Amino acid sequence: MKAAVLRALGQPLSIEDAPRPSPCAGEVLIKARACGIDGTDLKLLDGFGYAPDLPFIMGHEIAGEVAQVGADVSDFAPGDRVAVYNFVTCCACFYCRRFRDQLCLNMRGIVGVLDVPGGYAEYVCLPAQQLIRLPEGVSWVDGATCCDAGLTALHAVDRADARIGDSALVIGIGGVGSIVTQMLSMAGVEVIAVDIDPEKADWARQQGASHFLKAADDDLAARVHELTGGMGVDRAIDVVGLEKTMRVGFNALRQAGRLVIVGYTPEHFPLAGKELAQNEKEVIGTRAGRRDDLRRCLELYAAGKLRSIVGREYALDRVNEALADLRAGVTGRIVLKYD
Repeated sequence: MKAAVLRALGQPLSIEDAPRPSPCAGEVLIKARACGIDGTDLKLLDGFGYAPDLPFIMGHEIAGEVAQVGADVSDFAPGDRVAVYNFVTCCACFYCRRFRDQLCLNMRGIVGVLDVPGGYAEYVCLPAQQLIRLPEGVSWVDGATCCDAGLTALHAVDRADARIGDSALVIGIGGVGSIVTQMLSMAGVEVIAVDIDPEKADWARQQGASHFLKAADDDLAARVHELTGGMGVDRAIDVVGLEKTMRVGFNALRQAGRLVIVGYTPEHFPLAGKELAQNEKEVIGTRAGRRDDLRRCLELYAAGKLRSIVGREYALDRVNEALADLRAGVTGRIVLKYD
């Protein structure tokens, strides 16, 4: 099979012929049809965050077709359309039993990120427990984006706990931020979007944002307070994770507002205890999403409640071009699509 292999940090992926895996008991061989590309892939290339043993096949947003099943697999059959949940969990620990899969204490790997080869290949072999059925009518590329951007957005919105009539600041209108904006708008929340790229203004409004602010604007928090009659927003969701963006999100909150941190970088954000305590503000984190978040996201696409965020499609052998374009900045999600 053809695969794009990470052999050295900071270097282009190597397009190679690799052995096609065979499913063992409890496993399923998937013919990949689409695989999303996002900032986690750039972090892997740069050696930040997760550190898989090299050589490694990346790709953690996978939608495909079951090609073969191993012994003891009864829930899936060849030809089934599936999407992949990328956290390989124990299903038995404290957090798994409380449906917080992504915090599993005995994590056995993350598909395409750590220890488990991913979807930058024509075939991928995975435990059957990782698979969620892809509803008819949901395209391969949209199904793939649900596997990270979609489930991460849904979980972040759950963590934000916004209500009808609330206002929210969404910082970063990439893949996750676009779906966050769609979900908040769908829930009756007024969204103020912020992005470093001023050309995303129209895109942000297409996703449901009422206002768009450029990241380069002076005193963004003050602008947010102006747009909310001096109150500040009820919720801020930071998909970027820079010190500057976290500060803007925190300062843009009203009293008793909540900042949800989705994105992360090496930077730190110092909090003023007095500001936090006297205004009863909240700062919480959110990590990717749960297996059930993926299922729910796919159902929203199947019901026509979410719109596609896919902006560009590339063949597998153009993966280095796709990664370079992502690093340069794109509107919408980039997806590898396989014949």
